[in-house]
Amino acid sequence: MKTPTAQEDIENIAAIRTAGVAARFSSEDPHVVARGFSVYYGENEAVQKVSIDIARGDVTAIIGPSGCGKSTFLRAVNRMNDLIPGCRAAGALLLDGTDIYGPDVDEVAVRQRVGMVFQKPNPFPKSVFDNVAFGPRVKGIRNKTELAGIVEHSLRRAALWDEVHDRLGENALALSGGQQQRLCIARALAVDPAILLMDEPTSALDPKSTARIENLIAELRGAYTILIVTHNMQQAARVSTYTAFFYEGVLVEFAETDQLFTRPREKRTEDYITGRFG
Repeated sequence: MKTPTAQEDIENIAAIRTAGVAARFSSEDPHVVARGFSVYYGENEAVQKVSIDIARGDVTAIIGPSGCGKSTFLRAVNRMNDLIPGCRAAGALLLDGTDIYGPDVDEVAVRQRVGMVFQKPNPFPKSVFDNVAFGPRVKGIRNKTELAGIVEHSLRRAALWDEVHDRLGENALALSGGQQQRLCIARALAVDPAILLMDEPTSALDPKSTARIENLIAELRGAYTILIVTHNMQQAARVSTYTAFFYEGVLVEFAETDQLFTRPREKRTEDYITGRFG
């Protein structure tokens, strides 16, 4: 997949505007850039020629009804879709200016730079310590003191250290659901990613645990670029600076969150956020 020329880029943007898509193209240095990016499952174009700039160090929410392509787009940012037979990408998806679908790009290296937290907590059936140390060990870190430092730092970043510092040797499956999800966030942070992807990270949690995860997202803002897929529009409004609305594989609107929820440009956006469909 080649990076589009300047003329192709202009044509892509012009085509999007002609189609009535309100997309924001950052004048600053964006962290993730998509241009005419599509994802196919066989012949089905699940994500259709998306062009978007994701701001560095900020939180971007992706909303839309089930099956609209939001999780597919999210997983494309760390090439998780490569693991699905028959799935392929087209167009350009750049991370720090490099097309991550280029022929010379190592997808494993991409996943080390782009952490992922899933809908349901999925800790390994190992100790709390070994869950967090797993990624650094894969990267070749074996020194016990260094690993201990990484584990403590990651658990502190995930607001979990105070609750588990005396339980590091216990099986992670003994933790509560909210603790398990924060452990999964710590595990993702342990390999020092630049970007953190969250796919419905609180949908399986109670309100108290949800609030803790949302507070954690706020604390991580600035240190990481965070993309969060959520069905909960109130959550998107609470945690994000920018919001993208997907519908039937198309990026319908992308704007600052306050603007999108109070003054949407597209009728489909307004209909969705006011509950007329979804």
